[in-house]
Amino acid sequence: MLHDILNSRKPEQSAASVISLGQVWVDIMMGVGELPQPGGFAVADSVTPSVGGSFRVLQAAARSGSPAKHAGIVGTGLWSSVIRDEFEANGIQHIGGDRLDKDSGFRLVLNDGSHKTFIATYGAEAQGDERTFDAIEPEAGDVVHISGNTLMDHSAAGIEGFLHRAGANPEQRPYTIVLNPTNSLHLVSDHLIEDTVLCRPTWSCNRQEANTLAERLGIPPTDDAELTIGGGFDDAMTTLCDALGTTLRAPLVLRAGARGAWVRVPGSEVIHLEGFPVKSTHTRSAGSCHTGVMCAMLAHGWSLFDAVRIANASASIAIHNNKAGVPDCPPVEDAIALIKQHEGDTDTSAQA
Repeated sequence: MLHDILNSRKPEQSAASVISLGQVWVDIMMGVGELPQPGGFAVADSVTPSVGGSFRVLQAAARSGSPAKHAGIVGTGLWSSVIRDEFEANGIQHIGGDRLDKDSGFRLVLNDGSHKTFIATYGAEAQGDERTFDAIEPEAGDVVHISGNTLMDHSAAGIEGFLHRAGANPEQRPYTIVLNPTNSLHLVSDHLIEDTVLCRPTWSCNRQEANTLAERLGIPPTDDAELTIGGGFDDAMTTLCDALGTTLRAPLVLRAGARGAWVRVPGSEVIHLEGFPVKSTHTRSAGSCHTGVMCAMLAHGWSLFDAVRIANASASIAIHNNKAGVPDCPPVEDAIALIKQHEGDTDTSAQA
């Protein structure tokens, strides 16, 4: 509860692990004035390399006090060495498979200031099979994170096997599954979509991902013409969260940046948890930070609503403290301090 957050009173539960079955690769973002025409030439005014994919989720979980473990595949080579170095620097344990014959992949991201264009080369991270996650046995209290990117290649067979072992009743699982879908859900098979829905994980997604998922499930998407900040936007997000959450029959977190998040659990109404607006320039979403902190807080024993509230604050600070446009997740203590400050300001305003 908010009272516990404000008094820094953590639940009586030791920190379980956050285990990600997602993929990790290297991102190379290049800032260009405009994309070149086919056969043309462009000079980048900035180049920002960073480790991407599920790494940001695990980094946020580690900074929030939970043991962070990566269960995906890491290769051998230049990009793999960069990934392993970042794992070590951030206290992330790699418990997944290793490929000695293939390097991990990378993504070239061309940013013209208005849009980002992605060119991917897949590597070891995408070379899983139905046995990829057979050795992963989450313990009581653990939080297992699944990224939507893992649903679209050979590793999808391993995810399917893990979901079958997890079963369709979350009440009978000693651990929690958190699933991040992707805007590219149209590339995921109907069979695997059905398996993920039947597993009833906790879903965390932004509006675009939620609309894509809604379309796959036959739910009418929100009308962008109605999405005006203030009334129309909030109403549309509430409607989308309620419709999607009802169909999924599972907890749903619908993120909206500075507006916070809309949360629905089965049998309850949609709750809007306000965000913490921040003025800053960033070129990447803080969604991974939000998800990682939320996973860590769930592993610590916080309720979903409290976990999202803390994640909202962490994401705001991460954007403010971005490094070369990449949100940098803070220690969880900073997020709780921001919540306390915000509540204090609210109380002062109310008394004025």
